[in-house]
Amino acid sequence: QVQLVESGGGLVQAGGSLRLSCAASGRTISSYAMGWFRQTPAKEREFVAAISESGGTIYYADSVKGRFTISRDNAKNTVYLQMNSLKAEDTAVYLCGAGEPYYSGFVSVMGAEYGYWGQGTQVTVSS
Repeated sequence: QVQLVESGGGLVQAGGSLRLSCAASGRTISSYAMGWFRQTPAKEREFVAAISESGGTIYYADSVKGRFTISRDNAKNTVYLQMNSLKAEDTAVYLCGAGEPYYSGFVSVMGAEYGYWGQGTQVTVSS
């Protein structure tokens, strides 16, 4: 099994930046597709970004495209989410997930495709 721990959240002013990390243990993430999702009390879990096991395929939600960057360092067993130009509507608990790929380069925007999740890290953007 894979254990995931997110960190890097906090309180930031609109227009600011944060870098989230998702550290894995138990198994190497090099064979997993990884995704970032976010959740608020008013919304269901929402896709943010995903990256294939090799990093060759990346998807972003339209709402974060051009502002957020997902990356992975398989040697460090860690996935990152660099968030720039933050907006109040980015306020949420951010969770990372690991999913077993069906084929090389697989990524998914569906939370159900990710079998392992961290506990989340809170991001609050003040306007």
